[in-house]
Amino acid sequence: MAEPNQGPHYGRVLLTFARNSLVRDMTFRANFLFQCISSVSWTLMNVGFYLIIFQYTNSIGEGTGWHKHQFFLFLATTWFINSLVQAFFMPNAEEFSELIRTGGLDFALLKPIDTQFLVSFHKVDWSSLSNFAVGLVLAAISLSYLITDPVAPLQITATMIILYPLFILCGVAIMYSLMISLSATSIWLGRNQTLYNFWFYITNFSRYPMEIYQNGWGWSLWGLFTFVIPVLVVVNVPARIIAKPLDPRAAWEWPLAGFMLFATVVCLVASRWVFRKALLSYRSASS
Repeated sequence: MAEPNQGPHYGRVLLTFARNSLVRDMTFRANFLFQCISSVSWTLMNVGFYLIIFQYTNSIGEGTGWHKHQFFLFLATTWFINSLVQAFFMPNAEEFSELIRTGGLDFALLKPIDTQFLVSFHKVDWSSLSNFAVGLVLAAISLSYLITDPVAPLQITATMIILYPLFILCGVAIMYSLMISLSATSIWLGRNQTLYNFWFYITNFSRYPMEIYQNGWGWSLWGLFTFVIPVLVVVNVPARIIAKPLDPRAAWEWPLAGFMLFATVVCLVASRWVFRKALLSYRSASS
């Protein structure tokens, strides 16, 4: 008796994509090495830049609590999220418009696997994970200073250990949702380089503590990039969990964490809707 057809095992498919990408990168090892060196060099220059800033100030913003080592934990969190996005999603988003132009999307649609999964994960840029490694080193150094602080040592709790990686994944999911939505517009526009660049512009706002926007006309940016396009919560929430425990510091921070969970679900659902809607408008390049 024939067994019923089973769908693809997505975990195994993802591992296959990752393995094939690693083999491809190792084929050109010198290029892979130079990409890693370039990424790490850029990251170290950022560290040097902020070390210079902290020679002139004790914190990022008066009264915000983002002192030197707390901010470097914030910076490490930024690299964790950005490196995962750049490794798993960036190269695929960049190629999506080319798949449409050349008709490669036809073959993706014919495969017995979810199209969005296929076009999102078929290539992994392993060199981008070098920044993740640098972030681990920076986070370890910053945590060691904060834990051994003679005045107010940081207490690492089980809640922090569980919630920190969870909200990092939420941040990655929000960034991915924004990226795949913008990439899907290629089906309607043919080429959407301007909209794709827009992703870089608005994600720049996520790289700084949200307190710097909470003054004057900056409140409008805070509201826009927290509740409409929720990029401010991407780094701020997980960084607060590990560097500045949410409770009992401020009453609004736990609700902010709850909002990030809600925003993650909404962003994933909305990006799925945009992608599927765009596919309905797709016309084969060969037709």
